[in-house]
Amino acid sequence: MSGAGAEWLTQLAPAHAPPAAGWWPLAPGWWGVVALLLIGVAGMAYWRTRPAVRLRRVALRELERLEALACDDRALASGIEDLLRRYALARFGRAAVAGLSGERWISFVVAHGGRAWAGTAGSGLLRAAYGSTVEADRGAWLSGARAFLKARR
Repeated sequence: MSGAGAEWLTQLAPAHAPPAAGWWPLAPGWWGVVALLLIGVAGMAYWRTRPAVRLRRVALRELERLEALACDDRALASGIEDLLRRYALARFGRAAVAGLSGERWISFVVAHGGRAWAGTAGSGLLRAAYGSTVEADRGAWLSGARAFLKARR
C-alpha cells in the first residue's frame, strides 16, 4: 500500500494560491457605504437649496438692489420696509406678522435679529417710509435689515 500512495502523490497538481479577489462586484458592505455617500450628497444638496435658504438669498439680493437704486430716503425706507414685511410673512407666517404695525413691527424686527433698528432708527424708517421727513440713518436701516434677513431664528 505504501507504494501506491507514493504514486498518487506524484500525480497531484502542484500547490497554488487561490486567485486574487476582484474588486467588482462589490461586497455588500461597500454597497452600504456607496448608498450612505449618495444619501449624504443628496442631503447636502437639499440643505443648501432648502426654501428658507433660497428665500434669504433672494431677499438679500433685493436689499442690495434697493441699496444701489434708491436715491432718496423715502424710496429706500419704503423699499426696505416692504421687503422685510414680505420676507417676514413668508418666513414667520401670516399669523405672526400680518397684525404688526408701528412699534410692534419694529420690536418684532429687533427681536428677530435687526438690532440696529432699536431706538430712533426703526421709528425713523417707518416715518420716512410713510412720507414724513426725518433725518435718515441709511446705515442703521440697511444694517438692521441685513441682520434681520441673515438671522437664523
